[in-house]
Amino acid sequence: MSTTSARLLALLSLLQVRRDWPGAALAERLQVSPRTVRRDVDRLRELGYPIAAIKGPDGGYRLGAGAELPPLLFDDGQAVALAVALQTASATGAAIAEDAARALATVRQVMPARLRHRIDALRVATVADPADRPGPQVDSRVLAALSAAVRAREVLRFDYAAPGVSDDDPAGPAPRKVEPHHLLAWAGRWYLVAWDLDRSAWRIFRADRLTPRTPTGPRFAPREVPGGDASAFVVARFRGADESGAWPCRGEVILDLPAAVVAGYTRDGGVEEAGPDRCRLVLGSWSWPSLAAAFGTFDAAVEVVGPAELTEAFAVLARRFAAASSIDAD
Repeated sequence: MSTTSARLLALLSLLQVRRDWPGAALAERLQVSPRTVRRDVDRLRELGYPIAAIKGPDGGYRLGAGAELPPLLFDDGQAVALAVALQTASATGAAIAEDAARALATVRQVMPARLRHRIDALRVATVADPADRPGPQVDSRVLAALSAAVRAREVLRFDYAAPGVSDDDPAGPAPRKVEPHHLLAWAGRWYLVAWDLDRSAWRIFRADRLTPRTPTGPRFAPREVPGGDASAFVVARFRGADESGAWPCRGEVILDLPAAVVAGYTRDGGVEEAGPDRCRLVLGSWSWPSLAAAFGTFDAAVEVVGPAELTEAFAVLARRFAAASSIDAD
């Protein structure tokens, strides 16, 4: 490769990783004069790269988005990362597995032999939690429309098929009008976090159940999601917590187990020592019986500290378990 060709590739690589480059900074990085940088920029423009000149005291350059995608330049690490991302695309819940496979094949064809060997040897598989149900695939065009509305802060109208409503229901999907704030994936499904304008409340919509309408509505001033974190808000809603992220039921017990042992089996709970081989455990759940059952998973004596609802939940479970244990086996 000639010196000029190598320099052009280096210049293109620099322009791709940073939005704006002062001319003097490019000349310093390439170890050439500003005049040579100007000539190299002109050469890249002739090859179809939309490079804009930036006005100002120092001047500079910016690689813009063109009508056609120009050749891209990846270093070895970027190429491998791209291959991993494309191989795991089917786990995102978006219906893009076929497009990802074609994209990977296209990228592989233009890679040097050393990288092709690395990618061919790279086989990435996603492992799902056995407790998780496989999420439905979402049309990539729907995800693109939702993402665009979130980014533009524009009111979104869509038809929403509520659970249990068949496609041939005469009422059809329910029309909704919302301020879209976040689009995120959780447990294999895509969700839209939005402020429902008709109900004046925060709502979480499954992306696979909605059909966007066009055009979008007027722009809106963004609101703050309860708690300030959209991901935490979604997780809290699906585990039965309120908008603050706190469990609706929270209780405290004393277990006849060392704190070090109990701490290894709790994620959201608080554990502290309460004497020799005893500990105080605070947990939360979406109902009092489920909270009592969670405490009961520890193979140890349980002393309820409070509240009274937790004590009653243990009594309810005791009656249920006693009834179940009295059933004669066939």
